[in-house]
Amino acid sequence: MKPWKKWLAILLTGCMMLFAAGCGGQGSGSKTIAFVSHDDPTLGFTAMLEKAIETGAKGIGCEVEVTNAGMDANKQIDQMNEVIAKKPGAIILLPVEANALTPAVEKANAAGIPVLITSRDIAGGKTAQVHSDEEQAGRMQGEYMAKHLPQGAKIVYFLGDSTQASAQLRWKGFKEACLDKRPDVELLAMTDAGWSHTEALKYMTLWLKLFPQIDAVASGNDDMALGAIDAMKAAGRFDSHVLVGGVDANDDAVKAVAAGEMSQTIKQDADTSVTTIMDLIQKMMKDGQTTDDEKVPFIEITKDNVSQFLK
Repeated sequence: MKPWKKWLAILLTGCMMLFAAGCGGQGSGSKTIAFVSHDDPTLGFTAMLEKAIETGAKGIGCEVEVTNAGMDANKQIDQMNEVIAKKPGAIILLPVEANALTPAVEKANAAGIPVLITSRDIAGGKTAQVHSDEEQAGRMQGEYMAKHLPQGAKIVYFLGDSTQASAQLRWKGFKEACLDKRPDVELLAMTDAGWSHTEALKYMTLWLKLFPQIDAVASGNDDMALGAIDAMKAAGRFDSHVLVGGVDANDDAVKAVAAGEMSQTIKQDADTSVTTIMDLIQKMMKDGQTTDDEKVPFIEITKDNVSQFLK
């Protein structure tokens, strides 16, 4: 089984067990799991997660109600209010904005509805949380760059969204592992690009005009890294000697690593997270809602091991 499938299967198991715990006493007895997504649940990792939850829920006679906030925090608050009023067995929430959604989580707490946060941040309320060790991802990326960049290299960095802890922690890990260890490496430019392929392509196109030498592109996610590659190709500046690193290990990035276009992508290591996640779920079944925050480790994907991750 592929690592991301194992991770989703474990998370799904946790959600189903959380739901069962709700039916048994902590929750409303409803046979509905609410999947409250920050963005389009038909794209990327969110799509894989939503599909796995729906499949598993059918197997135990439950249904999943999916909402999509389209990155609009006010819209997601309204959706949470509607979801809570329906009293589902559990809520899986990917918050648009950590502070804005906290009152909605607190409202779910008061209603006795278990809440599981994953992949995004929340500022308060009682939730079970399954997160990646974001600083580790940046550190792994930085260590790779520090090892392989030539002397006097010049690089650019795509942060993602500076309002999100995940983006800041990935940058922190990268900076400490690469720039702080390699003072000869020059950071030419750095910007938020909204985790977006389109935005990264736009900024990279500009940077290519400003900087005659770019030896590496480090990116907080794969979409931005791939956008940078497309900009380099369009400008006739793409060179396999330019190191390009991302995070997520989405299908296109894994293929790009295999093709030699990306040097590295970072993926959650589901195999070693299984025990931790199951311990958390079992605790919730016994004691109800917890405030545990579990970290999911990452695995580095390069040309040396990419064949294990190709679909």
